[in-house]
Amino acid sequence: MTTPLRSLIDSGTKLWLDSIDPELTTKNRELGATGATSNPIIISNLINTGRFDAILGSFFQAGHTDEEVAWLTTDHLVKQAQDVFQPVWEQTQGNDGYVSFELDPLLEDGELGPPHDQRVKQYIALGKKWAAGHTNRMIKVPATAAGLDAVEELAAAGITLNVTLIFSKRQYELARDAVWRGAQRRKDGLDGFKSVYSIFVSRVDVYTEKRVPNLIDAAQGEVGIVNVKRLWQNNQAFWADKGLKLDQEIIFASTGTKKPQDPADKYVGALAGSDIQTNPPATNDAIQLLGNAYTRTVDQLPPQEVLDDIDAKVDQDALEQTLMEEGTAKFADPHKALLELISTKRQSLAAA
Repeated sequence: MTTPLRSLIDSGTKLWLDSIDPELTTKNRELGATGATSNPIIISNLINTGRFDAILGSFFQAGHTDEEVAWLTTDHLVKQAQDVFQPVWEQTQGNDGYVSFELDPLLEDGELGPPHDQRVKQYIALGKKWAAGHTNRMIKVPATAAGLDAVEELAAAGITLNVTLIFSKRQYELARDAVWRGAQRRKDGLDGFKSVYSIFVSRVDVYTEKRVPNLIDAAQGEVGIVNVKRLWQNNQAFWADKGLKLDQEIIFASTGTKKPQDPADKYVGALAGSDIQTNPPATNDAIQLLGNAYTRTVDQLPPQEVLDDIDAKVDQDALEQTLMEEGTAKFADPHKALLELISTKRQSLAAA
């Protein structure tokens, strides 16, 4: 019997998990997931379970600082997830089966972050460091000013990139063009070149409900979907004539619904049929319970009057600025919380 998630995959969607919990990666791999992503919130949640105290204890005993423990733990957990999806990477010859590794979010901290040029250099250095020796690890770099200035050199170094925190056409095109410039400088050619661009969806609808309340009813709650579908079309068109072996794809990110009255598969169903969805474990569980079947919808836009209303009323520059301000805070603050959690763990394990 075909499950809801299997029908989503059969529609053409690559299903990735927004978690690297070892139990959940194994479970969701069996359900059809072919990749995963990580971030400091995910790492903190895993540490809070207590299941990794032995690993943390070994790092503490080895004399590592809290910052070092954070990255060693992340590296360890991402490696475990990579092992789950490595067969997919091999079967698809590098077109799928990746796990994303997020670079230091504190580089974007308003108080602690270094000057722009130093941020760029550190993104490049850290990207090379954490990618070294891995086949199916994607290095996740935010589409901030410094991140965008770093991705060309990272791509030129042969590093597989996930450019994240994208909300606008401007960010997407800057990221894509920089990555492509770098890719054409790769020493080993373009056969292994793979890149993805993570477009956040549900946060856009949260923004418009608060900041653009005068949208017509048919448009309110649809802006995130329209935005990412247009960027998907743009991405398809750009890469169509490049003759590349691997797909350069959009990641439909932030696919969990934010409003209780919305169906759990609102974004999943609307974006079915192509590229990658990174779904939270709870979203995948809810989809299975809903029991719906999915077909290709990613290339279907709403009626023209909806598009016209969105284009007339939504200021894309203001949207990007606001969501990037919020996004960089959400980017850095969880890493600070992770460091605090590790400090607390150090004390509790020492006292045990």
